Amino acid sequence: MPNEQDITHSYIIDFVRSSLSPSSDFLKELEDYAHENGVPIVQKEVASFLKVLCMTHKPKNVLEIGTAIGYSSLLMLEGLPQDAKITTIERDENIAEIARKNIQKAGCADRIDVLSADAEVLLPELDGQYDMIFMDGAKAHYIHFLPHCIRLLKVGGLLVSDNILYGGMVTNRELLIRRKITIVKRLKKYIEQLCSDKRLETSLLSIGDGVSVSYKKQD
Repeated sequence: MPNEQDITHSYIIDFVRSSLSPSSDFLKELEDYAHENGVPIVQKEVASFLKVLCMTHKPKNVLEIGTAIGYSSLLMLEGLPQDAKITTIERDENIAEIARKNIQKAGCADRIDVLSADAEVLLPELDGQYDMIFMDGAKAHYIHFLPHCIRLLKVGGLLVSDNILYGGMVTNRELLIRRKITIVKRLKKYIEQLCSDKRLETSLLSIGDGVSVSYKKQD
């Protein structure tokens, strides 16, 4: 049975992860820090997918919701054009400061702007237009973030959402943990809205803990 963060067979996960290229030295350092300190970061197969999306879509202006220690921002930056910039939102000021230090250490402070704020409060105030939005914040709030993300996303842009299958609990009641019921209900509603919104074309992928990719077709 998969654990809370594995939604497919362990032998498949092991094969995929062992086949992927190793991370750059600094990203590997952050991976080790995250593992040692229990900090959630994108899983290796999701990291690879995200980087390939950045390389193929070539977004110039990226919004990330959920910075953590800055791992995914730095990962995406490796696949972005040289003139691309990332705005990333982290609600925990202490974690945001760790991210800023990591980004500074990587020499990328001029390309990644870390905003310490509650995304639910900040998103309505943003008025920029983004080529790509990466959603990896509080899962229970995805449904509240969605209208703002669609508004902020350019036509032709991508909305990528991580952890949407939530350890398989979204798909299988036998895996459901009682204290997670509200999160699971909201994630189900989020997926329903992604897939039914006529402005979006959405694909759901069972990699990592579940990833959705939504292409904005029209305003």
